[in-house]
Amino acid sequence: MSLLRRLYHGQTHFDFVGRRRWWFALSAVLVLISALALGIRGLNLSVDFVGGSLVECDNPAGASVADVRNVLAGIGQAAARVQVTGGGAGVRVQTGELTEEAQDELIATVAAVAGVTDLNQVSYQTVGPTFGRQVTESAVRALVVFLIVVAVFLWWRLEWRMALIALLEVLHDLVLTAGIYSLVGFEVTPATVIAVLTILGYSLYDTVVVFDKVHENVAERGDRHTISALVNMSVNQVLMRSINTSLTTLLPVGSLLFVGSLLLGAATLREFALGLFVGVAAGTYSSMFLGSPLVAVWKEREEHWQRIRRRLGRKGAEDEFAARELEVIPEGEAAAALPTATGAVPRPPRKRRRHR
Repeated sequence: MSLLRRLYHGQTHFDFVGRRRWWFALSAVLVLISALALGIRGLNLSVDFVGGSLVECDNPAGASVADVRNVLAGIGQAAARVQVTGGGAGVRVQTGELTEEAQDELIATVAAVAGVTDLNQVSYQTVGPTFGRQVTESAVRALVVFLIVVAVFLWWRLEWRMALIALLEVLHDLVLTAGIYSLVGFEVTPATVIAVLTILGYSLYDTVVVFDKVHENVAERGDRHTISALVNMSVNQVLMRSINTSLTTLLPVGSLLFVGSLLLGAATLREFALGLFVGVAAGTYSSMFLGSPLVAVWKEREEHWQRIRRRLGRKGAEDEFAARELEVIPEGEAAAALPTATGAVPRPPRKRRRHR
């Protein structure tokens, strides 16, 4: 049977738990790189968060970032953030709070270096520090409320260990997304906050699907297999569902990011699309390769599961960490086909022929 067919029927035998050290090491490296990027480079916060002035205009003169910086240094704005957008078609300058005279001088200077003769074609925006602080506080408040509600729901629906691991996965995805933004230097805007809250939903969707399947298999087959084998079984059963959900999301988001923003120059889309793309990919990875093995490792320490492992070990079925030795039952199959403690599916009884 081909791999795609086995994926479709939930009959794969990938050993997610047995290779957990590889996944934990990979996550640790990615989180470390993201933390270093955040500590060294920081985030490129938009004017909506930090306050200040923002000037944008076309760039018919083809001025480079260095050209704009040199001109701004002459009017005392050497610390301004300068970007050339749309592949050189536009100029964007962000500064701190300015007086009315300094604003007029900044607009005239940027228009002159960019080759814009009509000052009405220059876009100017100013945001006070109070508004930026309110945006930041609202974003943090929304994130905290979201995490609390999710934790309470998972605690009620599954168990508190799975709720804590789900929150750990969310923090893992947030750190990776923030690290990518820091490394590529994309601006963090209110649209980015919306994207981050959206990706948390995708991340938790995969997590809840996997954890709910683990909970179901434990209830049905808990006395036949170790918790590690049951986690492997559960992830393999929902693997195709997770792949389909992720691909159907990543393909349109990837078109927004790579085609819309990078190739066509729609810069307003990239801050939103990057957060969605990285977050969905990180959420899919963390639900299968991080959260699921953590559930197995944590619950293996419980006396109940240690007792089952010892009992199965006496029967010669202790090596159930390896998913290839565990027959995965497709979702919805009859209970008569449940695997035995050794992982084998029993054959149906033969019918006896009547002799006349």
